Amino acid sequence: MYNILTLNKIAKVGTDKLDKANYTVSDSVENPDAIMVRSAAMHDMTFGSNLLAIARAGAGVNNIPVDRCVEEGICVFNTPGANSNAVKELVICGMLLASRDIKGGIDWVKSVKDDPTVAKLVEKEKSKFAGHEIKGKTLGIIGLGAIGGQLANAAVSLGMNVLGCDPYISIDAAWKMSSAVKKVNTREEIFENSDFISVHTPLIENSDPSVNTKYMINKDTIAMMKDGVIILNFARDTLVNDDDIAEALKSGKVAKYVTDFPNAKTAGMEGAIAIPHLGASTEESEDNCAVMAALELADYIENGNITNSVNLPNCSLNKTADHMVCVIHKNVPSILSQITTVLSESGANIENLASKSKKDWAYTMLDVTGNVQTDVVKKLESAEGIVKVRVL
Repeated sequence: MYNILTLNKIAKVGTDKLDKANYTVSDSVENPDAIMVRSAAMHDMTFGSNLLAIARAGAGVNNIPVDRCVEEGICVFNTPGANSNAVKELVICGMLLASRDIKGGIDWVKSVKDDPTVAKLVEKEKSKFAGHEIKGKTLGIIGLGAIGGQLANAAVSLGMNVLGCDPYISIDAAWKMSSAVKKVNTREEIFENSDFISVHTPLIENSDPSVNTKYMINKDTIAMMKDGVIILNFARDTLVNDDDIAEALKSGKVAKYVTDFPNAKTAGMEGAIAIPHLGASTEESEDNCAVMAALELADYIENGNITNSVNLPNCSLNKTADHMVCVIHKNVPSILSQITTVLSESGANIENLASKSKKDWAYTMLDVTGNVQTDVVKKLESAEGIVKVRVL
C-alpha cells in the first residue's frame, strides 16, 4: 500500500486513477511515498527517505525545490500540455480584450445603468470604445511548445499572420504546427514585425542574451517593436520588466499589456489588463492535469517508468524477468559498469537495460533474472554518485 499526500485539492477524476487497493490518497497521510501538489509552497518542507516522487498538477514547478529533490532521489513530475487549451483560449480572449476596448465599454455601461435613456446613450457613446480586428494582423509567438503551438494554429485559423520563434522546438511540436506559421530564428524578428507579441517560455536566467528570458521584454527590446504593439504574458511574471512596460504604456509605444500575473505594479497599471492567473483555471484543465499527474505517479511507483520529469530523464522499460532494478545516479563515467558488475557478482542476470541522462543526472533501469537481496541494494547505494535504488 502506497500513501499519497495531497497538498492542494486535486480533482477526483485524477485521484480515482490510483487504485484504492494499492493507494491511500489523503491530505493527512504521514510518511508519504508520493506527493500531489498544485500551488502549495514546498521549499521549506523536509522530505522523508521513503518519498519517491512529487507530481505537480500543472506545468510550472517554481513551488518545488527541484534540485534538492533529485539530490535526495525524488523524481519530480509536471503535466505539460494538460492545461494548454485553457491557456490558449485565454490568450485569444486577451488579444480581443486588448484590441477592442471591451472592458472599458462594459464599465461605462455599468456607470449609466440607472439612466432611463441608457439605450440612446449607448448609440451615442459607443464610438468611444471602437477598436481593431485581429484578422490580418501579425502575431509573434516566442516559445512554440504545448501552449505556443496551439495558439499559433488557432491564430492562423482566425486569419492572422503568425511568426514563431523557438530554437528548442521538438520534432513532435513541429509536426503539429500549421505550415502557415512562419518560423523565424531570433526574437528580434518577432519584436520588429509583430502587432501582437505573446510569450510562452520558461524563466531562464543566463548571461547569454539569446538564452536568457528574464525581463526579455524590456526598454531595449520594446524600442525594436512597432508603435502600438500589444504584449501578452501568460507564461511567467518576470519575463516582462514592469517598470519598462509602464513607461511604454504611458508613452503609447505599447498600446496594451495583458498579463495573467497581477502584482503590486501591474494590478493598477494604466493600460494594463491584469487577469487573476486564470490561464489554467477551468474544470477541464484541472481534470486533465490531475489525471496526467496520477498516471505519471502510478507508472513510476509500480513500474519504474519516468514520463515528464523535470529533474530526471524520461526512461521506460518493460519488465519481462523477475525484478526491475531502478537506479537514480549522477551522470558520470563508470557508474553504469559498477551497477552491472554488482548485479552480475550477486548472481543476477541482466536481461535488458535502459539508461538515460539529463544534464548532471541519470536514471538506469535493469530487467534482471534472479534474486536481488538487500545486501546487493545496500552495496549499490553505497557507491559514490548513486542516490536511490529500488527493486520492483
